[in-house]
Amino acid sequence: MNKRLFDALNGMRRPTALVVGDVILDRYVRGHIERISPEAPAQVLEVTDEEEILGGAANVAANASALGAKARLVGLLGDDDGADSIKALLKKKGISPADLVTDPARPTTRKTRFIAMRQQMLRVDRESRADADNKGQARLVARVEGAVKKCDGVILSDYGKGALPAAVTARIIKCARKAGKMVIVDPKGRDYSKYSGATIITPNRKEAALASGVEIKTDRDYRTAAARLFKVTGAEHIFITRGDEGMSVFGKDGASMHFAAEALEVFDVTGAGDTVIAALAVTLFAGLPLEEAAKIANVAAAIEVGHVGARAVTRREVLDRLMPDKAGNGKVKSRAQAAEYAKKLRGEGRAVVFTNGCFDIVHAGHVHYLEKARALGDALVVGLNSDASVRRIKGKNRPLTKQDDRIKVLSALSCVDAVTVFNEDTPINVIKAVSPDILVKGGDYTPDTVVGRDVVEKRGGRVEIVPLVAGKSTTNIINGIMGRFGG
Repeated sequence: MNKRLFDALNGMRRPTALVVGDVILDRYVRGHIERISPEAPAQVLEVTDEEEILGGAANVAANASALGAKARLVGLLGDDDGADSIKALLKKKGISPADLVTDPARPTTRKTRFIAMRQQMLRVDRESRADADNKGQARLVARVEGAVKKCDGVILSDYGKGALPAAVTARIIKCARKAGKMVIVDPKGRDYSKYSGATIITPNRKEAALASGVEIKTDRDYRTAAARLFKVTGAEHIFITRGDEGMSVFGKDGASMHFAAEALEVFDVTGAGDTVIAALAVTLFAGLPLEEAAKIANVAAAIEVGHVGARAVTRREVLDRLMPDKAGNGKVKSRAQAAEYAKKLRGEGRAVVFTNGCFDIVHAGHVHYLEKARALGDALVVGLNSDASVRRIKGKNRPLTKQDDRIKVLSALSCVDAVTVFNEDTPINVIKAVSPDILVKGGDYTPDTVVGRDVVEKRGGRVEIVPLVAGKSTTNIINGIMGRFGG
């Protein structure tokens, strides 16, 4: 629990963040592989699901918006269906596409990932890495100059796709600093002199090593790398993300801070850098001190890597992680409330995961299973069998823990976003009400035996089977207790 950070974020004013950089459309094609093509030694992916989400600077803007800021986005698009998809996705997030620059001579940057068994099999990129032409550069700078005075700070999201060549970057930083605005940069490449004058640079370990020429292995190496980057950029702070080692913040005066990683379990680091820079920028633009902003960014990163794929982390998620003792507040919902909650999330373009069970004596296997389920989407709704339902299924001596106790324990888990109780023998009516995008069951099921599969797949969703942890079950716990005490 961190009440001070909770209060700071909860009471934070809503800043305006101007995000400038490379806009990307991320597309995920999921399916099953069960055979080899007779035409060539290649696996055959039978597609079951396709999804498009915002990437690059667009994902930074989505994160900034989800964390409580008003986000404005300046970047390059082609004149193609990828551009249309990005504009539609931005509108769903409440972000106007009006500041985007269209260049018919170049494609909208698209990355298509083909996934089977939750493993990425292939990525196909459609892009141009050439710098925007002179006309495009002039239009990008003009959009920034027209917006900078109305924002609280600027984020530069450089993915090396042509929107931020050195000349454009220099003019944007000069314009923003002249207006008294912070500039926070997520960098790319070897030469950081293009970011000279920025307030904060946020490389990851690999990027910092590449740009500084320092092979980073020890804490001293991090300090040496930061010192070299200060000389090149003149920045006030260098903020290096260190993967599972957390984050380190260095000041040009020699001061430093380190924050240990907050992640419970890492499922996918895609988009983590976008979340970090968005959280850091939003909190700093709102007036929070650097240390508090860095801690909140660290928590947001921990939440993001618990998702599969790049996802915008919400202010509510961060608040819940900061105050886990309040996690149960508002999580227990009636069926109608759960349905409305899921509908709201889908309207925001977020994926709803549903699973169900008795959860009689919640144990480590349950927690592992629920964390894995939550990582498949943006929110996890748990259907819980009532006491009467458990008795009919498990027998007259069950449940061992009463309904209210099971609700309280489930609600206290950070990976659980909502709990709704059902009295029927199966969750089919709850599934129909919630209409999840992803229906999850444990490894003792096969897709054909999952109740509600037809309902979910009919509306374009999918079923996922999560392997169970061997030896972790309520029955084993009961047998262990009985064996120890001679029952």
